Amino acid sequence: MLPLNDSQRGEIIGLYKNNVPNHKISRILGFHRTTVSRTIKKYLDQKDFTTKNSAGRSKLINKEGQKILKNIVKQNNRKSAEQIKNKFNEKIGINVSTKTIRRALHEINIFSRVPAAKPLLNEVQRANRLSWCHKRKNWSVRKWKSIIWSDESRFTIYKNDGPGRVWRTPGTRFNVENMTPTIKFGGGGLMMWGCFSGKGLGPLVKVEGKMKSVDYIKILESHLLPLIDKDFDRKGYLFQDDNAPVHTAKIVENWHTANNIKILPNWPSQSPDLNPIEHLWSELERRIRRRPKNIKNINELESALQEKWNNITDNVLIKLIESMPRRIKAVIENNGWPTKY
Repeated sequence: MLPLNDSQRGEIIGLYKNNVPNHKISRILGFHRTTVSRTIKKYLDQKDFTTKNSAGRSKLINKEGQKILKNIVKQNNRKSAEQIKNKFNEKIGINVSTKTIRRALHEINIFSRVPAAKPLLNEVQRANRLSWCHKRKNWSVRKWKSIIWSDESRFTIYKNDGPGRVWRTPGTRFNVENMTPTIKFGGGGLMMWGCFSGKGLGPLVKVEGKMKSVDYIKILESHLLPLIDKDFDRKGYLFQDDNAPVHTAKIVENWHTANNIKILPNWPSQSPDLNPIEHLWSELERRIRRRPKNIKNINELESALQEKWNNITDNVLIKLIESMPRRIKAVIENNGWPTKY
């Protein structure tokens, strides 16, 4: 192992001065316990005057320094470790390394994580979600099985680049400040409409171009009506769709009325965590990405999607529907804000 430099010895002594036990110093900094013990012994014997002088630098990452770090992260928890280091050094007037900053952040239980992708809610949307869930908190799984869940989702040939990162403490993934907003239907690819219920999987339908209200009605006429006839004999069901403008247009509402479509009422905006079909889309995405051969074009993508969709078993669907009471409970417990689902 290479000898420690002044900065590394200073980090050890700084933690020692803050009453951190040797074994914890070893774990935090990644140095062998013997190395830690020898460095501290040299310092106490005052044989290593360079270490003694450099120790003052690391002493800044004590409780006062930790408080400064917390404030920097609180102001903007999406900064890189390098940016946090620069801000910290600017405030303190010294040069602490990025590695030291990372270790100090870990010491105060702050870690760099990929942010949860969730729609951001306003206060009205939060309240509507909470009210909607309270009204349905006593629904049985049998009741949820009668819902026809529907949605559109976009799939791309190549997986999109992932989001950035955020500094947060464990257990705070779904706090508003630690999430990144989703943008529905962004980017190129293929949009598909699908549905399912406790009776089984519905069709997966390719949406041609940008979907308009008249296109949506055609999908419902060609695919939803036959499914309602086959699985529910036109009774004992509720059809769910979200509040996308194409779904709520007056022409679509009139079509619902004319065809006596029974709608799950007052669906709350920005609520993918309440729609189990979102997890079905994720399952479908995982299955096509696990294919041994890469997808080369749109035709291959559509073919792969249809194949993997038709292979989804009823057991998967039932598990998703059985999660509904837990989803409702989670929203209520989180006072209407987004949940882990």
